[in-house]
Amino acid sequence: MHPAGHGARGELLLASEICCAGLAYCVALASFGTPRDSELLVVYLDRCLRRPDLAYDQTVAMGALRFIDLNLQGDQAARFLGPGGLWQQWLQDASHMQDTTDPATYLSLIRRLCAFVDECAEAR
Repeated sequence: MHPAGHGARGELLLASEICCAGLAYCVALASFGTPRDSELLVVYLDRCLRRPDLAYDQTVAMGALRFIDLNLQGDQAARFLGPGGLWQQWLQDASHMQDTTDPATYLSLIRRLCAFVDECAEAR
């Protein structure tokens, strides 16, 4: 059963009002990993990748979306990552991006954090 508050998680990520909290929201969405969680990440990326002036949580959101895609055998991230997709456009226009922007790096990060969350849940 999916926990209550699902809509609230998506709204908090989309609001981007709390500095540095986006990683936690992305890990939560990836941990639950439902099609609805994937949809929330798609909405976030569709909105924020159109804003090259913002460098919020686009990279970890992409990692979370790819994580869910792998688990659900989906391809939601493909529309962003393809040639001429919003991911490439955002990278080209986001001159302030200095960290690595390889989506595989953030997929790996999300995978490790989700494993940590699972370990913590099992320890309870």
